[in-house]
Order: sequence, then structure tokens, then C-alpha cells
Amino acid sequence: MSRAQFINRESSWLDFNNRVLEEAQDAQNPLLERLKFIAITSNNLDEFFMVRMGSLHFLQGSGRTQRDPSGLSPAEQLRGASEKAKELVKNQYSCFHEEIKPAMNEAGILRITPESANQEQRRQLQTLFENELAPTLTPAAVNEDGPVPSYPNLALQLLVRLKDVTKDKKRQQRLAILPIIGDIDRFISLRVKEGYGYMAVEDVIAMHIQHYFPSDDVLEVVPFRITRNADMAVSEDEALDLVTQMDAVLSERKVSDCVRIELLDNATLVAERSLRKIFSVSEREIYRVTGPLNFGDYFSIAGLPGYDHLRQEEWPPCPAEKMDLSKSIFDQITTSPRLFHHPYDSFDPVVKMIEQAAEDPQVIAIKQILYRTSKNSPIVTALMRAAEKGKSVTVIVELKARFDEARNIEWARSMEQAGVQVIYGVKGFKTHAKLLIIVRREPGGIRRYLHLGTGNYNEGTAKLYTDISYLTCDPDLGIDASMFFNTITGFSQPQTFRRLAAAPLTLRDTLLQMIDGEIERAKQGQKAHIRAKFNSLADTVMIKELYRASKAGVKIELLVRGVCCLHPGIRGLSENIRVVSIVDRFLEHSRIFWFRHGGNPRVFIASADWMTRNLDKRVELMTPVDEPALREELEHILETGLKDNVKARELKSDGFYHRIRPQENEKPLRSQEILYKESQARSNRSNRSRRTTFEPHRPRKRNSKK
Repeated sequence: MSRAQFINRESSWLDFNNRVLEEAQDAQNPLLERLKFIAITSNNLDEFFMVRMGSLHFLQGSGRTQRDPSGLSPAEQLRGASEKAKELVKNQYSCFHEEIKPAMNEAGILRITPESANQEQRRQLQTLFENELAPTLTPAAVNEDGPVPSYPNLALQLLVRLKDVTKDKKRQQRLAILPIIGDIDRFISLRVKEGYGYMAVEDVIAMHIQHYFPSDDVLEVVPFRITRNADMAVSEDEALDLVTQMDAVLSERKVSDCVRIELLDNATLVAERSLRKIFSVSEREIYRVTGPLNFGDYFSIAGLPGYDHLRQEEWPPCPAEKMDLSKSIFDQITTSPRLFHHPYDSFDPVVKMIEQAAEDPQVIAIKQILYRTSKNSPIVTALMRAAEKGKSVTVIVELKARFDEARNIEWARSMEQAGVQVIYGVKGFKTHAKLLIIVRREPGGIRRYLHLGTGNYNEGTAKLYTDISYLTCDPDLGIDASMFFNTITGFSQPQTFRRLAAAPLTLRDTLLQMIDGEIERAKQGQKAHIRAKFNSLADTVMIKELYRASKAGVKIELLVRGVCCLHPGIRGLSENIRVVSIVDRFLEHSRIFWFRHGGNPRVFIASADWMTRNLDKRVELMTPVDEPALREELEHILETGLKDNVKARELKSDGFYHRIRPQENEKPLRSQEILYKESQARSNRSNRSRRTTFEPHRPRKRNSKK
């Protein structure tokens, strides 16, 4: 198969981040929402450079020449990704300076510079610097020819060039680096006549830089930021103590190779050359920007109080339809399974389910997989409380969840101290499945209650990411879930599941069988149709199978938020495949797979994307949802997304994403807005249908006298 039929993964990811940037460029979005999308693109790029570019740097440095499915070598991928990333950054800053910043000024949100600060503001800044910044921050001399400094990844720093000196008839350049670290706000609020004024902390320090060098001539102060390679992992064959090994990896990241340096474009070439030499990078790794550095810090400005008119209307999660959190979750699940679509539907039922399990005397065991969770997790707190009450609690904590390793280590240690049995994932794999099993002793015997989902047990991101939660006590799924959990936690051999599919065991084969079934029906002249929604599509085997299905006449509709290496619309190969990406206020994160199956559709939810790492190198789960009403809900989610003509882009045969717009006489349909309003309506109907119970006040009983 020709390599040209695959889109390069790095290029596809940068295309996704460009779609995020388009939301910042869209003047129809409220101003502070546009600023928020600028911040998101910045954070996305940080992770891209740490992981993907870091990996390509390693491959190139090791001399590897193996080409990816699109036909590019590591060196070619690195060069192409760097060029595309620089173009994206250029557009990012153009959007900020030409559109967003002027609109912020007009709205009274003003960035004060050292040149524009008035006398009163200067006095305020002088006091702040002397009392808070000067005692905290420390510059350190640095030698271009010395060892690479262990300055922090992604932290804002200042390169200070001092007047050269002559020593032993040789001219010596003097440099210092001042990292801005610790609990320091990036933006300093300043008093202005009207509106909100702020100054970037690097400007405040630059104004007072002579404080650190009272006897020297300061030639230049250059704000910069380095990005280090974070694509490193534990050597599990040698990891007798995984926690200790993971701590070592976290330490190694702090001094890993530099893969990007961002600095302001007014920096001199002398300063740039010094930074390149200090951190051992080439000119390609230098990213000059018009400032400010790190738009990710602008989340704080986007959330300023008092500017709600510059933001979108709040969409708070709706209380779950027909789920009374004041009553037993278990009794309600026994009556009928429940499906929730977050964040339209509240995540509270999932949290409440675990909290009730901790207190319920009938619950004898809780088993859960934690991949990522929140800083102050009520779920982890409930698990520890359950263990302290004597329940059997076993938790799989994935220590290899990138960028959450430190938090997961902390939670794991806390749970162990509370009596929770903690398993640190599976050797050789990341445990990415989303599963909760609650075992309850009831009059009729043991019953298992399950939560199976597509997202993490994080009540914070559950308000920002679209995900599916499925609550059930189906006996077959319960048996499968227990076998799956025991396979992970012990040495038991994988068993044949009744209904679940798990990676790396059966998930890939199950998907291939489902696709093959549609191909056979198409060959027999029957209607054949596949719909799928996931974050990424990069696995070449799955892509080839979809191409084969397209050539057989199967209609294929894909909702792919991010990376898509499949090339749709190619005659004779993929003309029956449509790829749509939606970028809106919520991050599309749910995984739903639908197969027409001869008119009796099969629908699944999963923790896995269609990527090689998910299907072969991670522990994942795929769950069938067979209840007709719940299946229809999932079908509706897919249909609504595919009809979006406001926030959707379609990947065409030219390899570019094109914004979908309403056709003539066609109403605008924004899928996330539709789904939220439908959730609101369901919640309101449910509240109205609940019978009101009146409880009369009764007189207090009096003691009778004889």
C-alpha cells in the first residue's frame, strides 16, 4: 500500500492545534473565550514539544532512519514539524496582537509596560519588588562553555547580559540567568482609572534588575523559556521498585535535553547565540516571538471576575435525569442501568456512587482503576474512608500516566497508609481502562455494581471533557469485569470474556471482526455502515481495514477530534469515508463505536482510541451498550456531531480541514449546544415529574399527668 495514503502524525496533530487556534481567530466568539483558546494552543504546544518533538529528537540523535507510514524519516518529520509549528506560532501571535489585544484594551483590560507605567504605578511596583520579588528570586552566573544548567522546564527565565570585562588580555562575556520560580503570579494587578491593569512579572523584574547588579552595567535583559524532552519512561525490566524508578524519571526530566527555546524577537543575536550555546541547541530550536512568552498564563486573565459579558454563557452540568442522589444509587441502578453524557450531565452520580459505597454496610469490596484524578479528589478520599471502615479496597494506580506521575505517587502512598491495597499498574503496559466494581452482599446474594466509562475519575475535567459513564449491575458484565481486574492484579491467565473486550487481548480483534462483518454485508448487497468517535486514529492496521471497507462499499463516518492519519476521499480507496473534527468549548473525549450490523446495531463505548499504543501497548476496555434506550442515546450523540455545521471541520481529499458552514436554507446546528439544551430539558422534565411530598408539622408530645 502506498505510503502517500497515510497522513503524518505530527502534521495531523499540528493541524488539530491550528483548529483550536481558529477558535481564537473567530470574531464571533466572545473576547475572553478567544483569549482562552490562545492559552489552550500554547499549553498544547508545550506538551507537543516535550513529548512528540522530544521523541523525534531522540530518534534523530540515535541515528535511526526508519520511515513512518507517511514515508518520512525522523529527520524529515522533525524538520517538517518545526516549520509547521513556527508558522502556527506566528499566526498565534498575529491573532493576539492584531485582534485580541486591541479588543482587550478597548474593553479596559490593559497591559501596562515599563514605558507606559505612571508614577503611582511605579511606586506600587517598587514596593512589590522589594517586599516580594527581591527576597525570593536569585540570579546565578552562567558560563557558555560550562555544563548545561539544570534550570526548570517551561519556567519563565531572564538572561542578563552584563558589560564585558578584560581578563588576562582576553575579553570575557558575563552572563547571569534569573529563573522566575516559586509561588509568584505571572501578572501583577495595577491600579488604573477604569478597568483592569496588569504588568507581566518579567517586566517588573527587568525594571529593577539593577538591584541584583548594583555595580555593573546591564546591557540586556532577555526573557526566555526552555522546553525539555519529557519522552522518557521507566526501564521496567530493571524496576524492582516502580515508585523509586518513577521518581528517578521525574528527576531525569528536570535535566533532560532542551528541544525548544522561546525568546522575544527584540533579543540581540549575541543573546540568542549565548542561549544556543548554553543549552546546546541549533537555530531550528529557537522560537522568536513578539511576546509575551507563554500564553498559557493568560487563563488567569480570561477568568477575570467582572467580565462575564466577554465570556460565553455558563453551561453548568445538569442534574442527572431520573437519578436521586439523596437515595441509594444501587437501588436505582438495580431498577435500570444509567448512561450519562458528561459534562452535559453531572458527574455527581459517579462520585456519589463511590461515597455511598464507602458508607454502605452491605458493600464488602471496592475495586477501581485510577489513571488520572484531581488534586483534592473526593473519590480517593472515599476509597480511603472505605478501607478505614474495614472494606476490602483494591486500587490500580497507573504511575506511568504522563505528567500525572507525581500526583499519582502521592495518592498511592496516602491510600496505602489508609489500608487500601494498591497495585502499580501492569509491567510493560499502561493501565488506561476506566472501571469501578462495587461488590455488595444483598439478600439475594452477591451483586456487582459497575461504572464503565470513557474518561478519567476526575471531577474537575469531567466539567470540561465530553465523556460517557455507564452504570450497570448486569451479571455478565460484572463477571467479565471481575475476571479482567483479577487478570491485571494477579497472575491469573486471561479468560474468555462474555461481553467485554480488552486490550491488548481481544479489543483489536473484536473491532476487526465488526468491520469485517460490515464488509461482508456490503459484498452481499446489504446496507453496511460504520460510525465511530474517538480522539485519534493512527493505527495503520485499523486504517487499512477501513480502506478495505470503503472499497467494499461500506459507508464510514468518523468523528476524530485530533490526530487522523487516514486520508479520506481518495477515489478507489477512501471515497466512502467522511472525517469530521469538532472543536468547541468542551474537549471532545468520548469514544463511541457504532456498527449497523444488518439493521440490529451494535454500539460500544471504550477507553481506547484507534492507535497502536492503545490497542497493543495499553490495558483498555470496550463495553457493549445493548439496552435499546441507552443505545439510541449513543446513536444520537454520533448523529448530532456529524450534523454540526458551526464548530465542525471536515478533512477533505486535499489533506486539509475545511470549516463546515450551513448550506442555503439550512439552519445552523452547533452539536455541543444542542446536546446541552437537550440535557437541560431532560433534567427539567425529571424535576417536574418528581412527586412533591408534604410533611406536616406535628405537635410535640406532652407528658400526661395523673
